[in-house]
Amino acid sequence: MMKVPSQKRIYRDLDSGIISGVCAGVARYFDIDAVWVRAAAVAGLFIATPITLVAYIAAVILLPRLV
Repeated sequence: MMKVPSQKRIYRDLDSGIISGVCAGVARYFDIDAVWVRAAAVAGLFIATPITLVAYIAAVILLPRLV
């Protein structure tokens, strides 16, 4: 019998999130610790502030909440 692979989706995880759950949701999707995603987001703010802010705001608007 062939197993159908489960569909992996990305969500904003409000329960584990600090601000809006974007970094926690991305971390859950890639199965890594949220600290690493948050550190990358902070580094992105120092390196390319406008791009990082636009990407974060877009993720807040576009990603559904984990229900």
